[in-house]
Amino acid sequence: MPLQEQISAAREQSMSGLDVPWLLQQWVQRQPDKPCLIWAPFSGEEQVLTYAELYTQARRLAAGLHQRGIEAGDFVLVHLDNSPEFVVSWYACAMLGAVAVSTNTHSVARDLEYFAQHTAAVCAITQPAFARLVRDACPALQFVVVTDHDAGEIDPRYSDVCEAIQGLHYADVFTDDALPGLERLSSRNLSVQFTSGTTSRPKAVLWTHANGLWAGKVSAIHMRLRRDDITLVYMPLFHTNAQGYSMLATHWSGGTIVLQPKFSASRFWPLCLKHQVTWVSMIPFAFKALMSQAVPQHQMRFWGGPANLPAVGQHFGVDTIGWWGMTETLTHGIVTDVDHPGPHGSLGRAAPEYEIQIRNAAGQVVAAEEKGLLFIRGVPGVSLFKEYYRNDQATEVAFDADGWFNTGDIVRSDADGWLFFSDREKDMLKVGAENVAASEIESVIMQTGLVEECAVVAQKHDMLDEVPVVFVIPSAKGLGLSAEDLTQDIIGHCMVNLADFKVVRDVHIVSSLPRSTLEKVAKNELRARLQPIKSS
Repeated sequence: MPLQEQISAAREQSMSGLDVPWLLQQWVQRQPDKPCLIWAPFSGEEQVLTYAELYTQARRLAAGLHQRGIEAGDFVLVHLDNSPEFVVSWYACAMLGAVAVSTNTHSVARDLEYFAQHTAAVCAITQPAFARLVRDACPALQFVVVTDHDAGEIDPRYSDVCEAIQGLHYADVFTDDALPGLERLSSRNLSVQFTSGTTSRPKAVLWTHANGLWAGKVSAIHMRLRRDDITLVYMPLFHTNAQGYSMLATHWSGGTIVLQPKFSASRFWPLCLKHQVTWVSMIPFAFKALMSQAVPQHQMRFWGGPANLPAVGQHFGVDTIGWWGMTETLTHGIVTDVDHPGPHGSLGRAAPEYEIQIRNAAGQVVAAEEKGLLFIRGVPGVSLFKEYYRNDQATEVAFDADGWFNTGDIVRSDADGWLFFSDREKDMLKVGAENVAASEIESVIMQTGLVEECAVVAQKHDMLDEVPVVFVIPSAKGLGLSAEDLTQDIIGHCMVNLADFKVVRDVHIVSSLPRSTLEKVAKNELRARLQPIKSS
């Protein structure tokens, strides 16, 4: 057997006979009364779920879904903001053998319709604020389950909304009926997350149970997590960062999650001190928002983030870990070490569980200090995602003949082997923590009929990293409008058809667009025309 096949077989064997419910069962047997999840809403009382309570709630919800016809292999939309119900619902799907489709709650009707149709989802679990949207956008769903609050905020119209859409009350779905027996298969499909790409529609990244366990185990190893570790999670659970790096890593190591609806600068330190938080996965927006506050005495061991940032660590009195990963890699494919952080700005080095190459346009491995396209190799369905669901062409294109996955990111290595992020080969923007495909925004703007051609580019922003703006050549219809009306109509159309973080912040009307030698729009020239935005 060739060496690469032997390595793949060994990786698969490492997860054989395990699944995600097994992970919770281990801790229920060993520490049933330990806090697993502490819910810290912005209003109302905190809620604590022990490992035993989380397991029981997930099992009872799974039984209730099964009683209503949901079976192993069915896809279930989980359209929820951070909440205990998200965690319970995600694990309930795993116990039932269903596939949790965790969707971005900033999505508009067009997005949800696509998510539901692409996965052939059979039902949805959502909250009052999104119930009508989900029901109207996804008419083929057999039923919609609605929780009684919006990320901790009680909605007095809950019962009316539920009745209007003929939804099921979340609490009424739970039952003590037995679950059907399922063979413990690490290869069983577990979840889908939609990720932006260079095409106009997101791709459905399919994880197996082995993928979920790998995300938890390897993330925990990289961060040296222990049972006494406590993390604060404010990033959205529908994304890999919070789902894999934080939730699954914590549950692999038997620790505790303190869950917030979203980031709050005013609540960050009080909550961390109250619950003696030891580590947090951070993003630049959060660093910047906390800079103006006094830093209290705390017991943080480290913060994880986009790179080793010693100045940030010194300011906050905490070690920083740099890492790189994506939905397709499940966890960090590149990572630093608390004790060996490397130089400022470094992503770290290739994680020992993966192989990487940095290649030039000709496909050759580049020398130190040269920028190149990052490729990573692992085992699909174990250490890399299984596939782009119902998109065989995209899956095939993503891998070369030797199994290397094209990440679309451009990096470089210094002379000592430390890796640094340089750019994105794909036409992508980074808005806060969200990856946004320029082509998706462009396709929506072209639908207006107001432009002959358009080019969406990133404008630097001091808090959000980048925001989308568009340069447009008006069509005959567009020329009939004033510049102000044209701008308002384009932005208004985006607001209806795109999630809020994808809506263009400004419209620049031009008579022509700069071209490269291949007649492609020279977006670097357009970006150079834009001054960075300062929010303060």
